[in-house]
Amino acid sequence: MNKREGTILVVDDNKSILAAVEILLQPLFAKISTITNPNRIKQILSDEQIDIILLDMNFSAGINNGNEGLFWLAEIKKQNPSIPVVLFTAYADIELAVRGIKEGASDFVVKPWDNNKLSETLQMAYRSGKTKNKTGQSPQTPKQTDDSNIFWGKSEAMQKVRLLVEKVAVTDANILITGENGTGKEVIAREIHRLSRRNKYPMISVDMGAITETLFESELFGHTKGSFTDAKNDRTGKFEAADNGTIFLDEIGNLPYHLQAKLLTVLQQRSIIRVGSNTPIPVNIRLLSATNRNLEEMVKKGAFREDLMYRINTIRIHIPALRERPDDIVPLAEIFLKKQSRSYGKPELQLSVPAKEKLKTYPWYGNVRELEHFIEKTVIFSEKIMIDADDLHVPAATATATTTENESSTIEDMERKMIRNAINKHNGNLSLVANELGISRQTLYNKIKKYEL
Repeated sequence: MNKREGTILVVDDNKSILAAVEILLQPLFAKISTITNPNRIKQILSDEQIDIILLDMNFSAGINNGNEGLFWLAEIKKQNPSIPVVLFTAYADIELAVRGIKEGASDFVVKPWDNNKLSETLQMAYRSGKTKNKTGQSPQTPKQTDDSNIFWGKSEAMQKVRLLVEKVAVTDANILITGENGTGKEVIAREIHRLSRRNKYPMISVDMGAITETLFESELFGHTKGSFTDAKNDRTGKFEAADNGTIFLDEIGNLPYHLQAKLLTVLQQRSIIRVGSNTPIPVNIRLLSATNRNLEEMVKKGAFREDLMYRINTIRIHIPALRERPDDIVPLAEIFLKKQSRSYGKPELQLSVPAKEKLKTYPWYGNVRELEHFIEKTVIFSEKIMIDADDLHVPAATATATTTENESSTIEDMERKMIRNAINKHNGNLSLVANELGISRQTLYNKIKKYEL
C-alpha cells in the first residue's frame, strides 16, 4: 500500500492496545475503526464497508470456553466470507490461532507484537482480500523461495502442512513434528528454522535414541574438565551450542523415562548445568521435536511423561505418509531421477507412463527416503534413457505378501525385512525391537540408517 486506503476494523477489549494499534496503522489505512465489544461486529459490517478485520482471540465475555476468537471468526465469515481476518493472539493461544487459519483466518499476529510484522501482515491480508474480490478467486499459493530445498508436492495434505509451517515458523512456539520414518521430519524442522527469526544462529540436531544413557547429560548439557575419567577438557553441550538458535530433538519418543525429567527441567528453567559444575548457564533456544510414535498412547502406558509431552507439543505438525498422498510420488521420483542422473554422470533419465503408474501402486513404507533410495538404484542399473515399468523392481521393503520362502534374497534383504517386521510389531518402540532382535539400541540405529528404514 503506497498510500492510505481501505478501512480496517480492530476488535480488542484492551483500550491501550487499541490506541497503540490505531497510531501504528494511521499511515497505512484511510479509516481505522476500533471497538472493545465484539457483539458490535455484525452491526458494523452491516452499516459500513470494512475491508479487513484485526480480531483479538479472547474477550471478557467468555464465549465458548475461551475460544471467543474462533466464535467471532465464524460469525464474520457467515456474514461476509470474503473479508480477510487477521487474528490477534497471546503466545499461549497460538494453537487456537492455528485452528483459526484452518477455519478461514488470513493470518495471525502474536502479542506482544513487532510493529513491522503487524503492519506487513495486515497489508498483505488487505491486498489478498482485494485480489480475491476482483478475480473471485484466492491468490495462488506463494511460490517456493529460492532458498528452500523442499518440494512440497501437489497434494492438499502437504499444502496444508506448508501453510502451517509458514505460519508458525515466525513464532517461538515449541513444535512437535510427527510422521512415519522417512517422511522428512528433519527436513521440515530445518525449513521451520530457516523461516524463523533465529535463522542467523545454528540449528543443532540431536538423535535422542542414539545417545547412550551414560552420556546423555554430557552430550546435551556439556561437562567440565575432570568431571569424569575421559573429561580432559571443558565441553559445550548441544543446548549451549544452540543458544539463540534452534535445537531439534529427533526421535524424542525413544528417550528413556528416567531421563525425560532431566530434559523437562532444562526446558522449564531455560538453563543448563554442565556435568561437574553447579553453575546454571542460561540458554535461549527454540525447541523442535520429532517422533514416529504415538506419545498419547505412551503417556497412557507410563512410558512418556505427560508434562513433557505438553511442554514440547504447543503446536503439532503431522507429515502424512507418502502412500496417503499418491499425487506426490511421481513428481518426487522425477526430482530424484534428475538429481541421481547428474550424480552418476548419466543423461537425464525419464519415466514412461506405465512406470509412473507402477510407482504409484507401491505402498512405500519407507516413504520419501525409501523412494529416493529406490530411484538411485534404478539409475545405477539403468541402461536406457526411458525407464519403463519392467525396469522398476519392487523394493525389498515393499515386497507383497505373495513372496515365498523359496524366492532368492540376499542376507541384507532378509535382515532388513526382519528389522522392519519387528518395528511394525512393536509400533516403533526401538527399545523393544532391539531386545527382540538381540542387539543393542545403538546397533539397531546403525542398521536403520544403513537400510534407510
